[in-house]
Amino acid sequence: MKRLRQRRVSLRARLTLTYGGLFFVAGLLLLGVTYVLFDQQLAQRGQKYLAITRGEPNGLKTTVTQQPRPSDQEPFYADMNKVIEEERNKLHDAAATSLVTQGGLALLAVGGLAVGFGWLIAGRMLAPLHQVTDTARRIASAPAADHNLHERIALQGPNDEVKELADTFDTMVERLDRSFDGQRRFVANASHELRTPLTLGRALVEVAMHRKAASPDVIQLGETLLEINSRHERLIGGLLLLARSENEITDRAPVDLADVVGHVTAQTAREAALAEITVREQPGEALTSGDALLLERLVQNLVENGIRHNSGPGGWVEVTSRAREGHVELTVGNSGPAVPPYEIPALFEPFHRFDSDRLVTAKGAGLGLSIVRSIVRAHSGRIAAGPRPDGGLVVTVTLPACPGDDQQEHRMDGRKEIIRT
Repeated sequence: MKRLRQRRVSLRARLTLTYGGLFFVAGLLLLGVTYVLFDQQLAQRGQKYLAITRGEPNGLKTTVTQQPRPSDQEPFYADMNKVIEEERNKLHDAAATSLVTQGGLALLAVGGLAVGFGWLIAGRMLAPLHQVTDTARRIASAPAADHNLHERIALQGPNDEVKELADTFDTMVERLDRSFDGQRRFVANASHELRTPLTLGRALVEVAMHRKAASPDVIQLGETLLEINSRHERLIGGLLLLARSENEITDRAPVDLADVVGHVTAQTAREAALAEITVREQPGEALTSGDALLLERLVQNLVENGIRHNSGPGGWVEVTSRAREGHVELTVGNSGPAVPPYEIPALFEPFHRFDSDRLVTAKGAGLGLSIVRSIVRAHSGRIAAGPRPDGGLVVTVTLPACPGDDQQEHRMDGRKEIIRT
């Protein structure tokens, strides 16, 4: 399909070919009609007249004009008619050759000019459509769905069909922009507002648990409530991070994924040890640019996801970072239950869990991979996931490499950036 689209002739070329084809057809018709009329005019035979000059005795010349005889048996009349017929044929051939040859050359020259002018005119007529296409392409190629929605075509010109199309497109983009902006503000405001009662509830539960007169039932209930409260806090934190990661990253700095991998594996070592999961790391140098905290959360979510959705004691998680030509790669693989390929796209949707665990005491909030995907998009990267033959998942994140100047400066500094939360 891509090859067919690449070979498709542009609208400008099709309009030019249409203009040129119609011009050449009209020119050929005109040339043909002229030739037919000219040929008919020469083919018409009128009466023949023969002029004979005789000498008079007094030296005067008298011209006598008479009609040819009905019979051309005499040699004089036969030769004269032959000469006239040959001259007429020569005149016809010369005129026809001149008309066809010179007329054809003139048609080609004027037709070429017409095609050229048609190309220029078609370009000017289609220029507003190119402006619409360029704006739509910039919006569609944004890392996230709501990026670049602030752009407008704002087409200037006559109030024709193209301007109506551009104005309609601007109206659609404006409504989408307001919708996405309202959604982001709602999530952010709701998350901030929900943090206050959760913090207050945690404080009250802790006070009740730590009283001297607290019974074992109250302490057990308090621990359960604190665990539920902690899950709600993680959920709200995930929503805030998801709303933040949907925004475009403007303040970028060099970040080495090797440092991030080492730091995250050290942070998750306790959780992995409790779950009896082995975390292996291969932190190769992979210098990219972006938000250090978001990139750390990206690696942390992938590692924690591999630990929590594993095959139990004896499982493993492997984290690898490496540099490729023009980009860097982060790969996180883990052992675990078999994952059907058709389930993988849904894993990156918010609040989706493969094991359908909906318990309020679940460790995850169902936003881990959704946050990862949003962070990758905000950094103009790509993410791909696939099942392992023996069970588990392999997630590969591809990010743009750090520009050359920043990379040289980072290496000359002799220090590796330590990412801390």
